[in-house]
Amino acid sequence: MKNLEDLEKKINSELTTKIKKTEIKHNQLYINTDKDDFIDVTLFIKTNQDTKFRQLIDITVIDYLEKSQRFQLVYLFLSHEFNQRIILKYSINENEIIPSLTSIFPAANWMEREVFDMYGVSFKDHPDLRRILTDYGFEGHPLRKDFPLTGHSEVRYSEEQKKVISEPVKLEQNYRNFDYESPWKGTKYIKEEIENNDKKN
Repeated sequence: MKNLEDLEKKINSELTTKIKKTEIKHNQLYINTDKDDFIDVTLFIKTNQDTKFRQLIDITVIDYLEKSQRFQLVYLFLSHEFNQRIILKYSINENEIIPSLTSIFPAANWMEREVFDMYGVSFKDHPDLRRILTDYGFEGHPLRKDFPLTGHSEVRYSEEQKKVISEPVKLEQNYRNFDYESPWKGTKYIKEEIENNDKKN
């Protein structure tokens, strides 16, 4: 299509029942759909002669911890022929298994593995769904909003054992000095210093 407005009309007219919402912003077309319609929409935008979105650029996830449909899957597609981009989105519950795109876009393989590793989202019919960025045996999914900032374990080289070991994270509190007084009232040691100066004067 020559412009995004025509593309939006084309997609809405051809996929009326499969599209929840479309919007043009930042010179891109945003499409909201459902998990069950996602594969049909993807096949259409890839194979239709008026769209030709034949490159999958990226897959990512947004974690809305407080929502019942916690994760929003975001797919970025590019049409080289028309120099246009589409962002396709849909939301899922935390433990839902979603369809893999690897049969349509082989490049989705490692992207889906990264989403699985970082967020714990599982893909049905993925040829090799395993971690790609973290170690085997890693606990949790680091980009989830409820993942602790320190992680669960740390990996280090042990001089005694002469090998790399993994052990639970230990947070030492010995050298931390917490000042719980209100900064508006002033801290105790400053008050004492002022009082001592007042007595001298």
